[in-house]
Parts: sequence; C-alpha cells; structure tokens
Amino acid sequence: MTTAPPPAGLTARPLTPADLDDVYAVYAADEVADAGHLALEPEDLAGDWSRPSFDLAQDSIGLFEDGHVVAAAEVTRGGSRAEGAVHPDVRGRGIGSWLVDWTESRARDHGAVTVGQSTPEGSAAQRLLLDRGYRLGHTSWVLQLPGGREVPERTLPPGYTLGHCPDAQRELSAYEVIQEAFCEWEGRERETYEDWAATTVRRPGTQPWQLRVVEHGGSVVGASFTILDMQGTGYLHQLAVDRRHRGRGLAQAMLADAFERAREEGATHSELSTDSRTGALDLYRKVGMEVTQTWTHLVIDLPRA
Repeated sequence: MTTAPPPAGLTARPLTPADLDDVYAVYAADEVADAGHLALEPEDLAGDWSRPSFDLAQDSIGLFEDGHVVAAAEVTRGGSRAEGAVHPDVRGRGIGSWLVDWTESRARDHGAVTVGQSTPEGSAAQRLLLDRGYRLGHTSWVLQLPGGREVPERTLPPGYTLGHCPDAQRELSAYEVIQEAFCEWEGRERETYEDWAATTVRRPGTQPWQLRVVEHGGSVVGASFTILDMQGTGYLHQLAVDRRHRGRGLAQAMLADAFERAREEGATHSELSTDSRTGALDLYRKVGMEVTQTWTHLVIDLPRA
C-alpha cells in the first residue's frame, strides 16, 4: 500500500483497541456535523472491530495531532466498503482527501474492484466523494415512528408463532434467514455467522429480548433484531422473512412486536433504516413511519494494481 505523507502537523498509524473511545468521539462529532443527529454508539464500534474478518492493525488508520485522534478510517468486507470521519474542528486541511486515498489504496491491496462509502445527503463527505468521481450505488433512509403513534398490530396466520429466540439452534436459523434475505440485494455478500454475531447477539450489552423469531412447522421463517440505544431509541437493526413465507403479514407483525418490546425496555421512540435495494420503503411509510434522514452510498471503480 502506498500513500502520500499525512497532511502537515499530523501523524498516522493503525488504530488499536485502546483508541476506541477517542475514535468514537471523532465519528460522533462528524456524524452530528453532517447528519444533524447522533445514532452511532460505542458498542457499534466495539462490535464492528470484533468481527473476525476485520484486522484492526491492517485495515484501519488514525490521524493524530498532538497525540489526539482527529480523523480515522477503516476498510471492511474484503476491501469493498470504507468508513471514515474527520473531526469538524480540523476540516479544510486536506485530511478527508488523504483518508480517501488511504481507503482506496487499502481496498486495492485486498483485491477489491470497487469501494464504497455511505454519506449523509448534502454533506461535506458526499461532496468530496462526488468530486473524486464516485457514483451513486444506492440510497438509504432513516425512518422514525412519530411520538404517540404505534405500528398497527398484524395477526399472524394460523400455524405461525412469534417470540424470543430460546436456544442456539434457533439463533443459527435466524442468522440463515437474515443472510438469505439480505443476499437478495444487489452487491450484498453473505456474512459469516461470527461476523453477524459480533454486531448483533454478541454486541456489547445485548439481551435476550433483542432477537425475535417467527416459526412455522418447527422452522424459523422470520427474524428481527432490535437495539435500544443510549438516547432511548428502539432501533430495528435487522428484519427478514423467508421468501417462501412473504405476503402473509409477518414483516408488519415483527415490526410492531420489535417496537413494542423496545418500549417495554424503556424506548421513547422507534427508528429503522432501509435502502433502495430492499423495496421496503413503502411498507414502512404505510404503517406511519416518516423519513428523517437520507444517506447515499457512493462507489468508485478501482484501477488494477
């Protein structure tokens, strides 16, 4: 991997687990500045960094000024995805461009033919990537259920049951349902169980109520995983239904159930995100949810090494 020296006054090195809190502070400040809202939590970063497929020492970089982290970036999923953030206090010094150079170089080292990054619509990061020739891969939306409103409950058809995930075998089956459904999306590759678990059932602080499953005939045919964040948001992180059981109201039943479980645990409002690859935006709007943020996933082709 070859990159130019860091911008003047900065030093660069790979991140370590000890940097987590400082890196989180940079990501959080960047997100608030560009998206106007903080959704990221330290547990998200800890889960991401604990995925077996992610090598923190090779696939991350931090930029430091006077010993403090001011910017960071990561490359994941075999080099096809990048994340990066620059603290608002140090913008305008070429730091973002340097990080993008680094992520593209690291992605090429992985053998990736494209690399993409998600950015809030209208943000400085979006403008930077578009100016560099990135193109739109897909659009994502964050939706919120307005206060005082609930998703209408949907009765399950005969033979279906919805409840918590009681054992490891059903947990593995839930993982399979989620992977099969998500891999129908263009450009989405299957996660290993260990990577999936690191950001869901093994995410720091996870409790049994967060993973819910729909069963039929002794098999798991639907699954949802909900996060209750530090701001009191019940965030539906994943929801999937086996394609052979779609069109029967299972998704709406799980949606109502997930938000209700989160309220029981103390959530004051409910959110989720979806993107243009899923075709689910209309479903969420029909049950009363409203778009609060729009994100664009921008992609560029990488030259051969």
